[in-house]
Amino acid sequence: MLAALLLLAACPLWAAPLTQADLKPLAEDDFDAKTAAITALTKAPVAQAGPILKALLQDDTLQYAPDVGMVRQDGDKLVDAISGKPVTVKPDALEALTLNNSLRAMVDSAASSTLLQSPDAAVRTQAVNTLLDQPGSASRPVVEAARKAEADAGLRTKLDVIWANIVLADGSRDDRLEAIRILGRDSNPQSRQKLQPLLEKDAAGNYREPDAELRGAALQALDALRGDQRRAELIGNLFAGLSLGSVLLLAALGLAITYGLIGVINMAHGEFLMIGAYATYMVQGVFRAHFASAFDWYLLFALPASFLASAVVGFVLERLVLRHLYGRPLETLLATFGVSLLLMQAVRTLFGAQNVEVANPSWMSGGVEWLPGMVLPYNRMVIIVFALAVVAVAWAVLNRTRLGLFVRATTQNRTMAACVGVRTWKVDSYAFAFGAGIAGLGGCALSQIGNVGPDLGQAYIIDSFMVVVLGGVGQLAGTIIGAFGLGLINKFIEPFYGAVLAKIFVLVLIVLFIQKRPQGLFALKGRSAEA
Repeated sequence: MLAALLLLAACPLWAAPLTQADLKPLAEDDFDAKTAAITALTKAPVAQAGPILKALLQDDTLQYAPDVGMVRQDGDKLVDAISGKPVTVKPDALEALTLNNSLRAMVDSAASSTLLQSPDAAVRTQAVNTLLDQPGSASRPVVEAARKAEADAGLRTKLDVIWANIVLADGSRDDRLEAIRILGRDSNPQSRQKLQPLLEKDAAGNYREPDAELRGAALQALDALRGDQRRAELIGNLFAGLSLGSVLLLAALGLAITYGLIGVINMAHGEFLMIGAYATYMVQGVFRAHFASAFDWYLLFALPASFLASAVVGFVLERLVLRHLYGRPLETLLATFGVSLLLMQAVRTLFGAQNVEVANPSWMSGGVEWLPGMVLPYNRMVIIVFALAVVAVAWAVLNRTRLGLFVRATTQNRTMAACVGVRTWKVDSYAFAFGAGIAGLGGCALSQIGNVGPDLGQAYIIDSFMVVVLGGVGQLAGTIIGAFGLGLINKFIEPFYGAVLAKIFVLVLIVLFIQKRPQGLFALKGRSAEA
């Protein structure tokens, strides 16, 4: 394997045309002859060697026919491996090529090194990314030539990193110094692993790297890399906290409205999340069965479906159960807890006890790599924006509509609102349905970041109450600040103490805060609140 790599590294940069005689050893059993054939491919013009190396990487795509020579599969026809012209060969005359792992590694490296000279930017990008994962297998002369010829700044930066990995161990002093500076600017964690040995000591206490200037450059580069890592961790924690906060906001927003208006401790609120998630699952199934070509847009129909499904269940719950229990908090808590169990069992009966999968549309799949090793998922970013949009809609309903006016009036002083003609029982029903519908929208969002199951809502009900209590009953601004605040605090504590201790710490903080400010961050205004 070492001899083969030396052959690849020593190959000249001029291109010699291929012949069938060069490729024939690939069909033989001589390892050295196969190595020579792969070396010949590295010397050949890119237009010839590229398709052949690509075919070698795919099983049974490159084959040998004794009467014709080496042929490759091109779509549904066979073509001459070198000229690309169609050939006619009997299927039983084709011989498959056999390459062991060492030869396959050589082919992979040769393919990437050869494709660095391709005029197609996409091909060069793929080759650079392949070599970036295994820079030690790259050919130094080829990489140096590609660095000089590459016009794309991004690819040239990656080629610099590949070159730095090659020369760091055995390059000249000036090359090694430049390689350390290059790796110091690269925030990839692998770069730190390459630089760390320069500062290690042997058993006698002497530095393994005798050159003090190289050690100083390595120390400076490592300090820069650690700073980049701290910034990446900070950004990652901020994003994770905002993501968790957006989920808590969607879960608690409806609860803040209903709890502030009616004062009911609704233990079934988490099941409204579950209903919204299952409504999304059903809409997904309809689109897969009947509108597969428009599957990427199923969420546009799942949003109103999840809102309506949860709102209808919430309206029925308020009219049949809760309206008879107003003013009796203990009975309300027990009744809604029982409703919660009934709803979960109903879902288990209809959909089964196992979790169901709700797929992301293509435009929500994947993520953006902000820094090496830190990917911000698209679905999380969409949920953050969606949560803020839901808050804006809720604010508009409460502050710019007649229903919102009645809700605010009933929340501040139910008796006075009834005296001026507000039908408070209707306000209770509509507001409860609206809050349940918002929870359904939260369930739709939650279905995009995890599996959907009967116990989905149970994971968020306690956190939702903490957000409402911290922010202030019935206060949208308090709910927003409480949700994002709890999310950020959780995610900044978790790396040090774990998720369980972080939850306990947050709960203790909330208890201490409520001792000093029982009304929460934002106090409810009105005669009812003052009383």
